Amino acid sequence: MNLPFQKTEKIRFKHVDYAGIVFYPRFLEMLNDLVEDWFEEAFDQPFSKMHKTNGIPTVDLKVQFKNPARLGQVLTKKLWVKKLGFASVLCGFEFEDEHEKMILSGEVTLVNVAFNDPRDAIKAAPFSEEMKMKILKFKVE
Repeated sequence: MNLPFQKTEKIRFKHVDYAGIVFYPRFLEMLNDLVEDWFEEAFDQPFSKMHKTNGIPTVDLKVQFKNPARLGQVLTKKLWVKKLGFASVLCGFEFEDEHEKMILSGEVTLVNVAFNDPRDAIKAAPFSEEMKMKILKFKVE
């Protein structure tokens, strides 16, 4: 059975709002950090190298905020593959606190794109067979 990619993140002062809970856009930044870490650690595709020729933008995002997260908590962030397409990957994600209480969950669709000159000419590009095999190691049924 395949396992999700996972990382932990401590909630810091920069993440919280005046009410003392994580300001919702910070969760989206944390999700993007998770995707960036996934590509670097699981696929040896750090964004610093990848973005010279291609990118992996988010084209669809669904999020359900279940419970607040507070300063000092440590969240476990999980990401897994639900469906792999020609140039896209649909991933599920969850953030849980130290007591396995669900903080948020959702789905994110990422699309592999190639950059052409001029740089604004972006179009979907198929994943290589090697990359598809690596991505499928994170498919959770």
